[in-house]
Amino acid sequence: MLFRVDDQVVVIAGASRGLKGKILKVDRQKNKVIVEGVARVYKHVRRSQKNPQGGRLSKEMPISASNVMLVDPTNGEATRIGIRYLSNGSKERYAKKSNTGLGEISPPNPKYAQQA
Repeated sequence: MLFRVDDQVVVIAGASRGLKGKILKVDRQKNKVIVEGVARVYKHVRRSQKNPQGGRLSKEMPISASNVMLVDPTNGEATRIGIRYLSNGSKERYAKKSNTGLGEISPPNPKYAQQA
């Protein structure tokens, strides 16, 4: 999974389809992400010292990573993410629609460096 915390994504399936938000948490074992303002549910809480009022709390629930797409930073549309090697041998994520780099994800490896 190539999503990172603080990535801007758009939901492409489910009840929250079309909503844009920022990724708050990524669960790689379960292949789920928590997106800000998406898949909100009410959790009923009893009165306690931590929550003296009690009542209903609204919170985001995890959704499948296959139901979100990254928002392209250049044009604001949904795009797929790819991985490519840079000339110094480091890996970076890129937006496939605009070919824009999204940041390095591994340090340079001389095995993949391009000789000029």
